[in-house]
Amino acid sequence: MKLSARKVRNYNLFANHAWYVPDVGGMFGLLGLFLAGGLVLGGMVVSLFKALEPWGVPEFYSSLLAYPLSFIPAMIFAANKSQRNCLFETGYQLNSSHFGPFKTWEIILLTVLLSFAAMISVDFPNYLNYRFTESIPVLKKICDFFNNRLEQMTGGPLWSSFLLAAIFAPVFEEWLCRGMVLRGFLTKMKPAWAIVTSALFFGLIHVHPQQALNAFLIGLVMGYVYYKTGSLWLTMLIHFVNNAASVLLSQFSSMGPDTQLIDVLGAQNYVLVYVAGVSVLTACLLLFRRIPLLQKRGNVDRVELDVK
Repeated sequence: MKLSARKVRNYNLFANHAWYVPDVGGMFGLLGLFLAGGLVLGGMVVSLFKALEPWGVPEFYSSLLAYPLSFIPAMIFAANKSQRNCLFETGYQLNSSHFGPFKTWEIILLTVLLSFAAMISVDFPNYLNYRFTESIPVLKKICDFFNNRLEQMTGGPLWSSFLLAAIFAPVFEEWLCRGMVLRGFLTKMKPAWAIVTSALFFGLIHVHPQQALNAFLIGLVMGYVYYKTGSLWLTMLIHFVNNAASVLLSQFSSMGPDTQLIDVLGAQNYVLVYVAGVSVLTACLLLFRRIPLLQKRGNVDRVELDVK
């Protein structure tokens, strides 16, 4: 039985964008639409809630609406391009499930372990980046500005901060950075370049100088996982673990915002924890390496319209 592309999309949320496979120009187009969405739609929401503030409407609700709305123009554009391309272009699935020798519960546990190990492994580069940005007055002013904006966005109750950082961010940012950008690059360039370039893009959209390096390094890990498995759910899980841990630590820890892990553990304990984190991350990546590749572009499947 042959199904039309339109009918297949009705049964698969990810397939709404499967026939749009952006190149480098498309990546910057999506970035522009994302930024425009943030400025226009997000700005309108923020202005509305500021106007409602005298009536007792909490301002933190504006962030909950403004953030997902900023992705809407890019998502609409990608869906329209996909709909036009489906009749004459090859589609590639945003989400696949190539887990190789691992069962589903095993790959989930492995991904969670990799997530925590990656957080520890990138801590020292992040610490050096923090010291660097704090030592340069211009960069420090930029960082202070973005830190104030982050405090405004996450200044509400725990549930709102958690929803924004640990649910919305993994879903929307993974759709953009892995589901659209990396998937497109894997079909158009060598996998290593695709992973690095998409990770740079992931760092770029974070803007904050003290977050960009962390996003780039974690983006490399998530890019490799996506390359080996084709699973957007797994990269969302990594993103979720990283952001959820950050939110919970900031809410329940007595440490100040400028406190670093090395300050808490001390130099000797920090070295031991860091070496353990890097070792576990290496072991996890080697286990992911056991997943066989079905094609050079990685385990990103073509859309199959033939249904038996």
